[in-house]
Amino acid sequence: MRVAFQMDPIAPIDINADSTFRLAEAAQARGAELFYYTPDRLAYDEGRVTARGCPLTVRREVGNHFTLGSETTLDLASMDVVWLRQDPPFDMGYITTTHVLERLAGQTLVVNDPFWVRNYPEKLLVLEFQDLTPPTLIARDLETIRQFRERHGEMILKPLYGNGGAGVFRLPESDRNLVSLHELFTGINREPLIAQKFIPDVSNGDKRIILVDGEAVGAINRVPPEGETRSNLHVGGRAEQIGLTARDREICEAIGPLLREKGQVFVGIDVIGDYLTEINVTSPTGIQELERFDGIDVAGAIWDAIEARLSG
Repeated sequence: MRVAFQMDPIAPIDINADSTFRLAEAAQARGAELFYYTPDRLAYDEGRVTARGCPLTVRREVGNHFTLGSETTLDLASMDVVWLRQDPPFDMGYITTTHVLERLAGQTLVVNDPFWVRNYPEKLLVLEFQDLTPPTLIARDLETIRQFRERHGEMILKPLYGNGGAGVFRLPESDRNLVSLHELFTGINREPLIAQKFIPDVSNGDKRIILVDGEAVGAINRVPPEGETRSNLHVGGRAEQIGLTARDREICEAIGPLLREKGQVFVGIDVIGDYLTEINVTSPTGIQELERFDGIDVAGAIWDAIEARLSG
């Protein structure tokens, strides 16, 4: 199997947390040949989809975790699998890579399917499942946002296409910063904002559930630090072992068939209390934490699903 990884620079990654590294490590252990390139090296060149990058070897040695071969320009149609694994923000640069990689359809398996990654970004796919989510608003108009808070009280306000907890604000009814925040966000770009009714259960953690080809394989709980609303691990959240509840399984069973149908092989969903808040399809994380807590070979399950698609 020949596998290409479209990802952010590999040198600074944390090999004990990075999910892309774990996927590369597991593929290499199965005998796959690896190729690495960054999104800016992707091109559409007279009918071919190419990438300028290097053969890759990985190893679990901190500070010495990879070796690159000689740089070359590769026709990605020659690969069996291309992984779309760069981090958001989900901007026009990201969207353009999905259009280019979509040209590989019928030749190379791109994971996750770029057409549906583009059409189902994390904070929008949840709109398909209103019965599973907290009250949600997508709007740019200040008065509409103000009326939403009047209806639902305390709310979370954040950029629609943000990631990693950046720009997430908790606004109680008494908070007087809504207008200023609106001015700040709308001064940066022309995108709408997303607001959701605040769920007090977030103090107990924000559960990340990993689904492989539409099936739940396990979860980790991300607990926010003292005095913080956000539970994202790279802003200080703490990962804890946790199981799946009946409600979690109900949510996964509801969304799983759509994810599988649309080629979303590796997905991480966020659940707070009884509510689904995000469906992460662009570059989900959590593999290594789940493997350490539960002893589950998540990366192996993902490669099993990919091999089944290749042979199907």
